[in-house]
Amino acid sequence: MIRPLNTVALSIFAALLLVLTGCSKPAQMPGKPWHHTTEGYRNPAGSPERNSWTDRLPWLLSKFTTFAGATEKPVLPPTHILPKAQVLEGLKSTTGKNTITWLGHMTALLRIDGKTILTDPWLTSHASPIRPLGPKRYVPPALTVNELPPIDFVVISHSHFDHLDLPTIETLPNRSHITAMVPLGLGKYFRERGYGKVIELDWEKSAASKGMIFTALPVIHWSKRSLFATNDTLWAGWAIEGKSGARVYFGGDAEYGPIYAETAKRHGGFDIALLSIGAFLPRVVMHGAHCVPEDCLRIGHDLRAQTHLAMHWGTVQLGDDQPDQALQRFRSGGKTLGISDRNLWVMKIGETRILPKR
Repeated sequence: MIRPLNTVALSIFAALLLVLTGCSKPAQMPGKPWHHTTEGYRNPAGSPERNSWTDRLPWLLSKFTTFAGATEKPVLPPTHILPKAQVLEGLKSTTGKNTITWLGHMTALLRIDGKTILTDPWLTSHASPIRPLGPKRYVPPALTVNELPPIDFVVISHSHFDHLDLPTIETLPNRSHITAMVPLGLGKYFRERGYGKVIELDWEKSAASKGMIFTALPVIHWSKRSLFATNDTLWAGWAIEGKSGARVYFGGDAEYGPIYAETAKRHGGFDIALLSIGAFLPRVVMHGAHCVPEDCLRIGHDLRAQTHLAMHWGTVQLGDDQPDQALQRFRSGGKTLGISDRNLWVMKIGETRILPKR
């Protein structure tokens, strides 16, 4: 049911429009890499540009009821979410192996060489700073915070509320034993919440911790958490490597561009790429920020990943595309690129699989 628009929501949206009208292109930061600017960060040179706010505004206005808390549940396969008992059994039966469990959206539970890694943990109901306003998930996460196994690492791709969810990260148990791996500018959220170790990385920088190696990689996206600052914190993809040589690419949200083929020359070769395939329509709004599913696969293909996992679909309505559209285009894109069906993974929420090897 659509909630009535209230004064608070209208005020927030009006303020947002004022901010949009004041946007300007930042200048290069002297002595720093290309993506560092006098106002924050920007995408790699040669990346596709987003359309102007005036082009995007009509869609934003049409979706205001969604931003104000309304939600519509799309048609999903009856087996889209595994029963809780089956989720827990899947984890138990694969103990000691390198595995991935999809918890929903871009949240994955990785177990690599005895370490447990949580990506972009969002385990609450709304992706919003003001609840119950904002996009609301239409399916629950596979596990609650208290049902998670002990976490060694949290890995964050960027600052958007469906990827950096403060209510989740501030309630994870044993935070003093967790290492947070984050792009530049996001460390404060974890230091304030008592995380044992916080490592902020720029693109192309690596850090070793607890036998794992994490490398922040350039992606084409953007960041924002407040009305008055855009791209003030960095966004990143991640190469995650264990002692055994297991290599996982976690991409967060991304648009396609030439940067991934360039990145592959230095960091390519992954067992699996975790790819965001949803929220790609309408293109007038999503172009330059979210790739169409075929191009999302090209990111993994360019990075020389063997297996490609579809994520960022079937959890929350952020665009006009439907889950079946995203999956159909993901699979057809694989055929175009010559990727075998066995290397195109579509998982159920809560499903655990053993990580493939290159």
